[in-house]
Amino acid sequence: MKKLNWGVGIVITIACFIGFIMFFVIKMSTDKKYDHDLVTEEYYKQELAYQDQIDAQQNSARLAKNIQVEITAEGIQIMFPSEKKDIKGEVSLYRPSNKKLDLEIPISLENQQMIIPAEKLVEGKYKLSINWKSNETTYLYKKDLQIRN
Repeated sequence: MKKLNWGVGIVITIACFIGFIMFFVIKMSTDKKYDHDLVTEEYYKQELAYQDQIDAQQNSARLAKNIQVEITAEGIQIMFPSEKKDIKGEVSLYRPSNKKLDLEIPISLENQQMIIPAEKLVEGKYKLSINWKSNETTYLYKKDLQIRN
């Protein structure tokens, strides 16, 4: 049996290392488990409307009593200010790690409250955004939520 010299050993080591790296590159790019979407759809369209969002957030901050959000066993409970009537809008739950788990729900109130059922939510981080309108004034409420089952 013939001995391997240093040159052949180094070439074999480098080839094994390149093979190891290529395996992980292919695995990470093809496996859906490692799919992370960090940007929203229509990013530029949202950026153009950014001043409107700032104005709506300022309107929300000026309220005497703002929206109250609680995470309960039933889901996410959202309580709107009692002095505001005829509320229309949308609740968005943005999941930074997976856009398939994003939710957009129109506001439907019962006694100035709305509940997003726990069955629709997966454990993890969400960015809650409530864009609503009352008496022709727009409001925007944002909050980070951590859902635990």
